[in-house]
Amino acid sequence: MSGPSFDAFTWTQPGQGVPGAAGVIPAMHQPVGQWVGFGNGSIVDKIPSDMLYLVDTHWNQFPPLNPLMYSLLAFVITIMGLVSVIGNFVVMYVFMATKSLKTPSNLLVVNLAFSDFMMMVTMFPFMSISNFYETWAFGPLMCEVYGFLGSLFGCISIWSMAMIAMDRYNVIVKGLAAKPMTYKRALGMILFVDATSLVWCLLPFFGWGRYVPEGNMTVCGTDSMSEDWFSRSYVVVYAVWCYFAPLLVILFCYFEIVKAVADHEEQMREQAKKMNVQSLRSVDGNKTSAEIRLAKIALMTISLWFMAWTPYLIINFRGIFNKDAVTPLFTVWGSLFAKCAAVYNPIVYGISHPKYRTALYEKFPCLACRNDDDDDDVRSTTTTEIVHEKALEMEKA
Repeated sequence: MSGPSFDAFTWTQPGQGVPGAAGVIPAMHQPVGQWVGFGNGSIVDKIPSDMLYLVDTHWNQFPPLNPLMYSLLAFVITIMGLVSVIGNFVVMYVFMATKSLKTPSNLLVVNLAFSDFMMMVTMFPFMSISNFYETWAFGPLMCEVYGFLGSLFGCISIWSMAMIAMDRYNVIVKGLAAKPMTYKRALGMILFVDATSLVWCLLPFFGWGRYVPEGNMTVCGTDSMSEDWFSRSYVVVYAVWCYFAPLLVILFCYFEIVKAVADHEEQMREQAKKMNVQSLRSVDGNKTSAEIRLAKIALMTISLWFMAWTPYLIINFRGIFNKDAVTPLFTVWGSLFAKCAAVYNPIVYGISHPKYRTALYEKFPCLACRNDDDDDDVRSTTTTEIVHEKALEMEKA
């Protein structure tokens, strides 16, 4: 015989690697006597040899995706990237260039728009080009940097949303007793979010966790496929900090906000009955009440947040506890869902703001989505302003 032959499955021993089209792949995280799937049609075949040490052997068993799927992924992320970059840039510009929108609370919205803007600026060009090559095309260092930036700006965006919810809770639920938001306080909240996110996302460079190619090998992210519990612990703790903690904050704040507004609306109705009038408000009865508007905004915020980030959380936890169920497409589409947050956040936190719509109409008429009720609603654009009015009404009563 001219040399040893290998089947699609090779029995690995300590220190041995798995032969493949790109050379010998180290048998990482594999106990003695474990079967490792690999063959000439592996999705790992096109990965450069200097990156193989980052690729978990779990991915060796999957054949390459259909070239049309790579093209579809490149098209989707490019469209998402362009919409997000333009949308978030417009939000930042309008908020910072409009005097009436330069408030301490709106600095949190600008920080959210900035993190979403930077996420897509640093993500979509690399992902689009890599899908063109059908593998990660920028080497191991850029893979780690890419994973770091995606994790960093994602965490900043999530916690910025939580801080916005806390600000609204502070004003709406506490009313006039709330400590007013100042520029110093807003900048302190932004510094806290940015600094803590930076620390958490730098830890993989110091040995706790790592950033690796994932899915169809055209994106990089946090390693959730490792069988080392020291590495797994990073994913679990990071998920607690960047998913569960802000989710609980957002749920609590918006629940209390809707409850406070509903209670005040009930008090207003009771007061109107005592005064034998239909309503204490000089507002057209056909217009949606502040209570309903707040409920809709809260429901939309929580639902979109949950839909964007939950699939990615599930993927990472399946990688830890049952990685056999994780496939390349499962992973890459989950990553795209998470990036969707950077696309719709400008809509939720910007276009739903009547004062923003008015300013947008003045600066970019072609992008504006202004309606006839905006002039009447400008005085109560944000939930903060709405409940400031409610608090004053309660005090006068």
